[in-house]
Amino acid sequence: MSLGRGAVTAVTLVLASLVGGCGHGQSYCAAVRDHQSELGSLAHSNDPTALIRALPIFEDLEGRAPDDVSDDWQLLVTRIQALDTALRHAGVDPATYDATHPPAGLTTEDRALIRRAAAQLAASDTQQAFGTLQQEVLDVCHTPLDL
Repeated sequence: MSLGRGAVTAVTLVLASLVGGCGHGQSYCAAVRDHQSELGSLAHSNDPTALIRALPIFEDLEGRAPDDVSDDWQLLVTRIQALDTALRHAGVDPATYDATHPPAGLTTEDRALIRRAAAQLAASDTQQAFGTLQQEVLDVCHTPLDL
């Protein structure tokens, strides 16, 4: 079967995009595997700061993520960053912060910012993004992602 010049060009472009996509996916999957042990340790540590401590890992994975989950990574990273920022702004240690018994001297504004950031992190759209990311890593990288 003979292909015309236009068809050859089209096939070449499709193959180039597939190879390029695989490279991006391999980079993403390699990063997932590189971070998997640390994420697993954080996930199973019962450490109240686990998500904040995992933020640099999530930022790395967000930067390498395939286009189909980039919005999910962005949502997750943005929500964790918002909580981290609110806690830092308030001068609060995330490991010891208790919303029901906030530290003395914490302003009403700081409590509200922390409460709002924590609520957004626990929101259903964030949980859905978690689920999507875990499924994507399992489907694309063939490995579980502990979050």
